[in-house]
Amino acid sequence: MQNLNTAPRDAQDSINLAEYPESTPSGQLEQQAPDSTTAADQPPRPIDRVVAFKLLSATFAFFIAGVNDGSLGTLIPYILCGYKIHTGQIAMLYASGFAGWLLAALLGGYPKLHLGAGGTLVLGATLQVLAYILRFWKPPFGLFCTTFFFAALGTAFQDSQANIFVSTVKTAHRWLGVIHASYGVGCLVGPFIAAAISSSSPDRWTWFYFFPLGLTIVNLSLVASAFRSEVRLPRRLSRKLADTGEGNTRKAWPEMKLTLRNKTVWLLSIFFFFHLGAAITAGGWLVEYLVTVRKNKLSEVGYVPSGMYGGLAVGRLVLAEPTFRLGERRMLLIYSALCLILQIVFWKVNNLISSAVTVSLMGFFLGPFFATGISTATKILPVEIHATALGLVFVIAQAGGTIFPALAGLVAGKAGVSVLQPILVALIAAMGISWVMIPRVDRKKE
Repeated sequence: MQNLNTAPRDAQDSINLAEYPESTPSGQLEQQAPDSTTAADQPPRPIDRVVAFKLLSATFAFFIAGVNDGSLGTLIPYILCGYKIHTGQIAMLYASGFAGWLLAALLGGYPKLHLGAGGTLVLGATLQVLAYILRFWKPPFGLFCTTFFFAALGTAFQDSQANIFVSTVKTAHRWLGVIHASYGVGCLVGPFIAAAISSSSPDRWTWFYFFPLGLTIVNLSLVASAFRSEVRLPRRLSRKLADTGEGNTRKAWPEMKLTLRNKTVWLLSIFFFFHLGAAITAGGWLVEYLVTVRKNKLSEVGYVPSGMYGGLAVGRLVLAEPTFRLGERRMLLIYSALCLILQIVFWKVNNLISSAVTVSLMGFFLGPFFATGISTATKILPVEIHATALGLVFVIAQAGGTIFPALAGLVAGKAGVSVLQPILVALIAAMGISWVMIPRVDRKKE
């Protein structure tokens, strides 16, 4: 149910899980010795006033990502009409966003190494501001597509560093739940605001982007203030780069080789490939389907994705504990079956209220999938390849989140939007089957 950059937001959270440096005055950075420990070796940070401010900043950053991702599905009909393009060309938006996430993955830890965690967060926030500055005045379609690259790259930088910081805080599992729930709240709010503005003035639908533009400016101020002690200037790192850069590169290649040879990594990748493909395809094309095939009024159905994302947010909070206690493998299979049934009901029952209820329930049952997949991966993959393996897994996941919505748009452009429903049924079925293929978790690790 996450849109263009969704999965990547969760996906990028698991990329670059390197040590998050302790807060130090920027003037002392060059005096520190090369790092020799990982975040796991450090005691959790107590939540004092400074850490609380950083947690607030991280939570707000995830909220903005949710607003961006959740609003696209509502805006697609207006984009098609405003630019006078066909559904197949919407694939360019997804491809542009994927390019941003892919570049972030390829860069790895280089932004953090050169700029520090705070500098990477500021860079990401700045790219988000740039994206919305270029959107609100309805630029040419090619430039409009490029803004999704900037937004995705900025979100990738922000999400990765925010997640790494939160993982070092005392009772981190609770705070990670908070920031990911805030993403779901953003996905809930985005379609409401987008539908309200666009339906009231269809010719000025781009005015919606004033809302996230204001949010990103506040976000830039927050991260610049909260993480100011962790901003590095490249010239101050010259000695440290000379001391550590070669060693880090030398260590990276064997780890990547082990990752590529691990069969479980590829099985996990297949699962997330289909999971993200199903979620983003469903969320991105929901409104267009209800308008084109069901003949509902655009002003009436623009809010339906909010129910879906609201269900996703609630599912992440409510189903986490029962899923863990009753068995993650068993429960995800049950959720997959329920999602398949709900998708068929949505397909066959032509009723707006029924459609809104079924997609909300489907979002609810899809909620725990991502966290459960990550939890399972950390239990069955060797510890020494966790960071590299999870990074690869979620780059492939984002590929699914890009390829399937794009293909759905291309097929819908020729065969009609109604073809989306059998595509979604197939994707949900493939998601459940691929989950069965993943090795069982050793009981001792439960």
